[in-house]
Amino acid sequence: MRDIRQSMLDCLAQYGIDAKSSIHMRVSYASDIEDLWYLRGDVMAVIASNDGEVVAKKKLAQISDRFNGWLPKGLTSRSSPLGNQVSH
Repeated sequence: MRDIRQSMLDCLAQYGIDAKSSIHMRVSYASDIEDLWYLRGDVMAVIASNDGEVVAKKKLAQISDRFNGWLPKGLTSRSSPLGNQVSH
């Protein structure tokens, strides 16, 4: 869990989010792996507001991969068939 927390904090630090910010504090003091899982959306919002949604999705996918094997099956991401469609 420490590695996941640290990767989220490192990501936030890249955008100047420090220990005084509420998102940093929530990640730092998350009590369990599920809390960190739910904080991914807040981390994504920080990234997206700085670098856009495409970059945010890529970085969040890397963070999300670190959760493999740590969460109950009901919490893991599922791929959407809509994400695989090509628009014309």
